[in-house]
This record gives sequence, structure tokens and C-alpha cells, in this order.
Amino acid sequence: MPEFAWPWLFLALPLPWLLRRVLRPVKPAQALNLPQPGLALVQASLAKAPFAATLLLVLAWVCLVVAAARPQQLGPPEPQRRSGRAMMLAVDLSGSMSLGDMQLAGRDVTRFAAVEAIAGDFIDRRAGDQLGLILFGSQAYLVTPLTYDLDAVRAQLHGAVVGLPGRETAIGDALAVAVKRLADMPEQARVVVLLTDGVNNAGSIAPREAARAAKAAGVRVYTIGIGANAMRVPDFFGSRVVNPSADLDVGMLTDIANQTGGRFFRATDTSELADAYRAIDTLEPVPQQGAALRPHVELFRWPLLAACLLFALAMVPRYVGTRAAA
Repeated sequence: MPEFAWPWLFLALPLPWLLRRVLRPVKPAQALNLPQPGLALVQASLAKAPFAATLLLVLAWVCLVVAAARPQQLGPPEPQRRSGRAMMLAVDLSGSMSLGDMQLAGRDVTRFAAVEAIAGDFIDRRAGDQLGLILFGSQAYLVTPLTYDLDAVRAQLHGAVVGLPGRETAIGDALAVAVKRLADMPEQARVVVLLTDGVNNAGSIAPREAARAAKAAGVRVYTIGIGANAMRVPDFFGSRVVNPSADLDVGMLTDIANQTGGRFFRATDTSELADAYRAIDTLEPVPQQGAALRPHVELFRWPLLAACLLFALAMVPRYVGTRAAA
């Protein structure tokens, strides 16, 4: 059976009858002292509508009130299923992320360009998860709070600029911001994915101190160290091979992951970076019940259409009478 979103509008049903009782019709001769007998006849015919036209007007008013009350066809409650994961992505935007030691589709790209492409695909597969984004350099910023709107997270990542939060790396601050944002979520659902290419050299919180806070809050931290192990650079004698990831603090990232029940991934190229995100993607989801929703279909169009047709039919005899009197 249909239900009504605004059933109180049915109180308006007797409104025309009340108006007729309060506002008594004025006789045509009193309203307009005009000598034209034809106009007086028309006004008299309008004042005394035939029974059929009156009935049509009553039915049209009833249909109009029914439409205003918003009839809806409601289905049974359907609980929304969600994975239960609340995941914060913490992405390094320090100056070294602009180093072009990665390859994507056969061409050299910067570290951040590789992260942008591969993490974007990772975000696309997060349907059912709440996702947030933290960008950090010398300081850590919460760019996107936890949300089911994955398009918003992806847009913020694609719009990021290397070096904007500072040229240094505040890993501890970024982890602390993520832990704070996850504190109110169910304990089994709290996950941080932290990606960096360097060592903590900025910020007010040490990474291991932030890891202890994460462990106390029940937050699992998955760390990814990005950057190639070898890169040929030009020098005075032609070129030489250097290690562009010499500053990467693998021990610290591994310790953070182990302390919190997560895992450390080393990504020296885009293939290993994709493998790291795929491994994180296999996290066991925690099923939970979302808010129950009742699907509904608005039905107001049909009584509204019926009211328009009934009003039109009721006006036909009056229109014909007016044309005849003219």
C-alpha cells in the first residue's frame, strides 16, 4: 500500500468548503452594475455550476491534495553492506618525490607520478571502504577526511603538487594525524597506508612514538618505501650510477609496520609499487551492517495529472457557455 510523506496536508481537504461558507458569493448585479445582459448571464452561469462540473472540481481538489501529500511506494528495509574498513592514505610530497627514477608505460616518470597512477587504481577498488587522504612534507595536512566518496579522494590526490607541504619529510606527524582521525572507528577496521621515499627529518613527533600511539589505538600501519636502487646520472666524465634511495629509512618503516601488525613493502619500480597496493588490497574485510534504507518511488505525478485533467474537464462547459453568450 502507498504511504504518504506529508499526510498532514489532508487537513486541507475541507478548505474550499470553508472558503465558500466564509466568503459568500456576491450577486452579479451587485458586483458589477453593467448594462450588458449577456455578461450578467455568463456570471450567473459561472455562479451556478452544474452538478457534474462541481463533482469534477471536487475530485480534482482531492487529487491535488493527494499529490501534495507525496504518495510513495515503499519497499522492505534493506540493510546496507559495507566492508567496514576505514583507511587513511598518507602520501609523501617532499621535494625528493619529484625525482624521475621510475618508469611507467615505458617512459621515465617522477616518483609522485607513479604513485598518482597506481594509487589512483587502488582507490578505485576501495568500494565499500571509508577512505581519507593525508599529504605531508615538512608538515602533514588532512586533505580529505574519511569518506565513501572515492571520487573526491582521487581528485585531491591528482591535484596535489610536490613540494607544496614543504621540501622535508614529517613521517611521524603524518602518522599521528592518521591515527587521530581513525580513533573513533571500529578497532578492527583501522588501517593506514603510509608511502614515503625518505627519512623523517621534520615535524614534532618521532615516527616510532607515533607508531606506539598507533599500536595503542589498534591501528594497523602498512608502509611503502618508494624509489629505485640505482640511477644513472651525468657527471664530468660522462655518467655514473648512484643510489637515489640512499636516504630511505627502511629500518624505521619496517619497525613501524611490525609494531602495529602491518607490513613493509619496498617498491623500487612501478611493478613492485603495484604489487604492494595489490597485497594491501587483500586485507580481510570486516563485514558490518550499514544503516537500513527503504527504497521508495514517488507517485505524486499520477494524482497531479488526474487533477489537471479533471480541472480541464470541469472548465469545458463553462468555456462553451461563455462562447455561446459572446
